[in-house]
Amino acid sequence: MRRDYPDDLKDKEWEEIKHIFSIRYEKGGRPCKYSKRELLNAIFYVCRTGCQWRHLPHDFPNWKTVFNYFSKWKLKGKFEEMNSFLRKKRRISLGRAEDQSAAIVDSQSIKTTDRGGLKGYDGGKKS
Repeated sequence: MRRDYPDDLKDKEWEEIKHIFSIRYEKGGRPCKYSKRELLNAIFYVCRTGCQWRHLPHDFPNWKTVFNYFSKWKLKGKFEEMNSFLRKKRRISLGRAEDQSAAIVDSQSIKTTDRGGLKGYDGGKKS
């Protein structure tokens, strides 16, 4: 049994999101050697500390396994799904609508003009 890290999922947090990462084995497949919670804890450790995958501490699963699950879940949109689920849940707990109803766009975020004109080999040629 390993020591807990500060960013590890608490029991309550895991209960809220475990349905997003669950896998159904009706069509076959082999169950994972590691728990999904432990894999997520390793991914959160890398994200929080900024360490390289290969430098993941040895009390987590093998870094290649963690990276493979991270890549697979990223392609399937699992992290966006988790973020959306938690955001909606938080908004409801604050007594707000599930989805946002307004957005703000400012000139710092969106480029409005294309400055500089033509560029390239003879873009400034006056012929």
